[in-house]
Amino acid sequence: MSNRSDRQDGDREGGRSGKPLRGRAGRMKNGRGSGRASTGMVRLWGRHAVEAALKNPNRSHRKLWATREGVESLDGELPSDFPVEWAQPSDLARLVARDAPHQGLVLECSPLEDIFIDDVLDGDPSRPVVVLDQVTDPHNVGAIMRSAAAFNACAIVTQDRHAPPESGTLAKSASGALEVLPWVRVVNLARALEEIAEAGYWRIGLDGAAQSTLGEALPDGPVALVLGAEGDGMRHNIVQHCDAIAKLPISEAMESLNVSNAAAIALYAAATRG
Repeated sequence: MSNRSDRQDGDREGGRSGKPLRGRAGRMKNGRGSGRASTGMVRLWGRHAVEAALKNPNRSHRKLWATREGVESLDGELPSDFPVEWAQPSDLARLVARDAPHQGLVLECSPLEDIFIDDVLDGDPSRPVVVLDQVTDPHNVGAIMRSAAAFNACAIVTQDRHAPPESGTLAKSASGALEVLPWVRVVNLARALEEIAEAGYWRIGLDGAAQSTLGEALPDGPVALVLGAEGDGMRHNIVQHCDAIAKLPISEAMESLNVSNAAAIALYAAATRG
């Protein structure tokens, strides 16, 4: 989950269960064409992102715009009184960011509640923390979330002002991970790293110029993996708050990896150590 510390008239056949899906129909209105939701709401799109949000009890849902094929792709049933407006794909395209792959589903819902760093640090050595220093591309952050959830990370930590907001683009890239991975947004990332250390985590910053490899730097106990923005890398103050700096042993033929790819490899290394 994330934070900021930011059908039709009558019955029809549908859903994988084959049971009727009921809902309230509405008239499709012109969209904003920007992916922006109503004030205080978040607009999500794509099957995995929408399905995960619908299943998340911590979400409050305002409305689903959908094609019939989109609803049929969902796992499970919608409540009988769920507000749905049936639409054509071209109508949905006006509700999302330009060229966004909505897959026949656009959901407007509340943002998730704030959570705090001491709520997610469980000290389990098999569950790393991922810390991102000013990684601002929502596609990269979403992809990192997906890998973090896949490798059972306990949380992702970002700075509030220098990270993308909760959005449809990020949720689509996260492929459902936004709803299950705790996302801690903090004002001061250096202070958050201090709290992570106080909880017993060994903080490893990834830098291609480091002398040691990640495999050599990984401890047996809890670990926090710290990654900086592509190009600039980690800021000096963040490097100073790491216990070790390590690199991935990539070929000299390549200068670097995309930050989301580097995160996935680091998470795999943490999950398979020992």
